Amino acid sequence: MKTVPLHQLHMRLGAKMVPFAGFEMPVRYSSDLDEHHTVRNAVGVFDVSHMGEFSIKGPGALALVQKVTSNDATALYDGKVQYGYLPNATGGVVDDLLVYRIAEDDYFLVVNASNIEKDWNWIQSHNAEGVAMENLSDSLCLLAVQGPNATAALQKLTDVDLASMEYYTFKIGEMAGIKDIIISATGYTGAGGFEIYVKNEDAEKMWNAIFEAGAELGIKPVGLGARDTLRLEKAFCLYGNDIDDDTSPLEAGLGWVTKFTKDFINSEALKAQKDAGLKRKLIGFEMIDRGIPRGHYELCDAEGNKLGEVTSGTQSPTLQKGIGLGYVPSEFSKAGTEIFVKVRDRLLKAQIVKTPFVKN
Repeated sequence: MKTVPLHQLHMRLGAKMVPFAGFEMPVRYSSDLDEHHTVRNAVGVFDVSHMGEFSIKGPGALALVQKVTSNDATALYDGKVQYGYLPNATGGVVDDLLVYRIAEDDYFLVVNASNIEKDWNWIQSHNAEGVAMENLSDSLCLLAVQGPNATAALQKLTDVDLASMEYYTFKIGEMAGIKDIIISATGYTGAGGFEIYVKNEDAEKMWNAIFEAGAELGIKPVGLGARDTLRLEKAFCLYGNDIDDDTSPLEAGLGWVTKFTKDFINSEALKAQKDAGLKRKLIGFEMIDRGIPRGHYELCDAEGNKLGEVTSGTQSPTLQKGIGLGYVPSEFSKAGTEIFVKVRDRLLKAQIVKTPFVKN
């Protein structure tokens, strides 16, 4: 089991540590509920240093990124971030990821912790041109400072004008006296805020500075438990739950980052699938009856016939009701459709809704 560089700090803070994606990670410090509301209403800090980071640079870098990712990287400019995925050769998803354009022919990819080795090998296997690749995953810490008070807290530490930064842009600058920090207006909570990439040796200094700056703004450390309820309220896909090697990205609702204006791995087959019409779709639903939907619970029609299953489910702390994602046949996917969640042989009523569950 690997540990993140700030492991001892989390232990001192009393975090409950659990295995996650091959790492021992803080799942909570106080309670999932308290930490969730802290991020929605104030500001919280996640240590997500288990994530993977790759550098792809030099001649041919753009061509390689274009080949292996679904989105169109020619739309990127210096300081812009793009969400997309790595399609596999059989219609599924190797991983979803962020692509940062540092400069012309210089890209920075951020991938999921559980897929670092798999993604690296996949991209490398398609690197016929010998583009320079470097795996930076073990040398960087990633701190996600999320919530409506994130800008006010972090602005004390940098001359970069954070309030003027648009969503999905980044700057490289100085923060807390540490140079060459990637300050990224991104996150996995839908609560606003930034993700800060810092070298391992500077991580504790950065953590302490952020908490000192945010003290009067109600800042707290937040674990993976609240990260999951926060991302689910925004219906953000989680790799391994809602998308994987066997799920169609189009059925998962990722058509908006699938650009058929270029050729990429398996693009012809995905285009054919789109043209033929999708047989099933990833939908969001809210519970009408009392109950919490959990992963792999069956989704049924009124007669109890199985339509699909829950891929992600929880009790929403903001809405105070059960919410979930799951795949159903396309004809059952319209908002307002009544479905049922099978919980211990009982059919509990739910309704398909437009996502995100929690609006801005």
